[in-house]
Amino acid sequence: MRIIVHTGKGGVGKTSISAATALRCAELGLRTIVISTDTAHSLADSLDVHIGPEPVPIADNLWAQEVDARYSMEKYWGRIQEYMLHVLNARGVQDIVAEEVTILPGLDEGAHLLWINKYVEDDEHDVLIVDAAPTAETLRLLSLPDTSRWWFNRVMALLRGPGRLLRPISRPLIGAEMPDSLTLDSIDGLFNTLDRVRELLTDPAYSSLRLVVNPERMVIKETQRTYTYLNLYGYAVDAVLCNRVIPDEVTDPFFDAWKQQQAENIAFISEAFGQLPLLRAPLFGEEVGGFDTLRRLADALYGDSNPADILCHEHTHQIEPDNNGGYYLIVPLPFVEKSDLDLYRSSDELTLRVGPYRRNIVLPYSLWNLEIEHARFEQSRLRIHFIHTA
Repeated sequence: MRIIVHTGKGGVGKTSISAATALRCAELGLRTIVISTDTAHSLADSLDVHIGPEPVPIADNLWAQEVDARYSMEKYWGRIQEYMLHVLNARGVQDIVAEEVTILPGLDEGAHLLWINKYVEDDEHDVLIVDAAPTAETLRLLSLPDTSRWWFNRVMALLRGPGRLLRPISRPLIGAEMPDSLTLDSIDGLFNTLDRVRELLTDPAYSSLRLVVNPERMVIKETQRTYTYLNLYGYAVDAVLCNRVIPDEVTDPFFDAWKQQQAENIAFISEAFGQLPLLRAPLFGEEVGGFDTLRRLADALYGDSNPADILCHEHTHQIEPDNNGGYYLIVPLPFVEKSDLDLYRSSDELTLRVGPYRRNIVLPYSLWNLEIEHARFEQSRLRIHFIHTA
């Protein structure tokens, strides 16, 4: 099964591109499901059909779903939440307040990830298209398996270890019995599922993340930072999709300055994202919605190619931790001589110049206060070592 996740700044057209991609895959004969993980759902509007929190068939080989986070939470978090509600109610906490505080921060968003695991295990589809939330929410969602693991390991160690000794006196202490083995197993299963989803999404044989941008400098800069963070967490990005490019056939002088600015920004995309393929879609003269305009959008993006194919097999850069709290930024630079390379660094950006070509990399926050110890070529890759300094 292929998983394709579209992410980017809000309003760039992720939903339309997700719908068009799913429709193209389905019409190529691939059993395709497209799901929306954005709380402000618009997938149904883009497809011009009615869909809901469960997948529904909308065309041959095509299903769609707008994920309901609360429904998913009840399904996967219900047993432990019921126990925690019982504890809080026994302590006099009102029902409404107790229900809100019994949700692990970020887990309502993480419920979307659990559907990905379900569809992979069911093995009833060839392609899963994810219309992801805007950038910040998507980054929180994709980092959840890492950040929640800290919480999970400590709570489970307490409940399965010293918690067993506290069981006889738990009622006078907390107003309820310690959670039973079924409740603990449900927590264990939940976080194991999140781990499996992370393994799927970081395996380029299964999954590709695709960055949707408009040819606007502010959008591109934010997407650069997104790309860097995705590399930090090990997610494979295989394309940049530039949406709403003014077509060449638009000759009205009113658009001349805008077209020139877009051309400069598209050149900047090539600088910023290195070897990633750049797919383009025009600014349509009408609203994109319904199967007819979605087919036109897919034609513009993919031509005769299959969107489910892996579009790029190489990382353009990646970030790896060392053993002392620092990081290596690794940039593939085949056929480059050291004498051809210049390296410039500001607090949050790194600029590489190789001959007449320039590459701009936005650094994640975790690297801002680190210093570059050295930069070395190893096996056609530039390894830049960031370290803490006293």
